[in-house]
Amino acid sequence: MIDFSRNHFELFGLPPAFRCDAAELDNAYRQLQSDVHPDRFAGGSDAEKRAALQASARVNEAYRALKNPVQRAQYLLRLHGVDAVSETDTALPLAFLERQLERREQAADAQAAGDVRTLTSLLADARAESAALEAVLAQKFDSEHAYATARTQVRELTFLSKLAEDIDAMLAAIEA
Repeated sequence: MIDFSRNHFELFGLPPAFRCDAAELDNAYRQLQSDVHPDRFAGGSDAEKRAALQASARVNEAYRALKNPVQRAQYLLRLHGVDAVSETDTALPLAFLERQLERREQAADAQAAGDVRTLTSLLADARAESAALEAVLAQKFDSEHAYATARTQVRELTFLSKLAEDIDAMLAAIEA
């Protein structure tokens, strides 16, 4: 079975870093999941079956967290004692918030008008800004180890990720 005291990165034998080799993560996940999959313990005792279910769930949780850049960044901050998603502290730079409010208004107007082109453009802008933030975060986490100062960029990335999901949903609703 697995050692439940290990962090997500240790679980997969990966360095604790924002830059993550997706193929290496996928390979480590498949190997670990095959080792702990509940089907391998179908003939085992109830305790073994329960342990396999818990181990498989832990492996899946760790994989989802490391696969997603937003969740990976939040997890790295938590590992270093920084809370990126505190519900009591929602402050973000005013210019960032104004830009996102404008994007959301444009997206709502475009959805109401059935304007796929504008939604597609807004989605591309949000994804480009996310990619730029991911590059900044890779530098802050992996080179500078500036976890506390990366908090704002992680929160911005979280916001942009949600915006992109919402615009994707708007596009899907129009195209349905």
